[in-house]
Amino acid sequence: MTVHQTASETSTHELRLGNAPRGFVGTIVALQPDIAGAAESGHELERHLLEMGFTEGARVEILHQGAIQRDPIAVRVDNITIAVRRREAMAVVVK
Repeated sequence: MTVHQTASETSTHELRLGNAPRGFVGTIVALQPDIAGAAESGHELERHLLEMGFTEGARVEILHQGAIQRDPIAVRVDNITIAVRRREAMAVVVK
C-alpha cells in the first residue's frame, strides 16, 4: 500500500475467486471460509483449500468453467491445476 492509498482503496481491487471470470489471473490475498456458503464447516473448508495449494501469495488463474452454471471451475494455483466448485472458491480472496 502506498502512502496515498487507504485500506478501502486497496480492497476495491479484491474479489472472491468464485466471482472471477474465466481467464482471470491474480494472487491469493486471504482465505475467508466462514462466509463462503459451502457444505463444509469453515475450518474443514480452509484445511481442504490449504491442502490443495490455495495459500496466501500464490498465483491463480481460472482456466475453464463448467457448462452448467459455470461450475465447477478449473483453476491453476502456481503450477497445479485443480477443479473446485464456485461456492468453495468464494472462500478465496484474490486481487
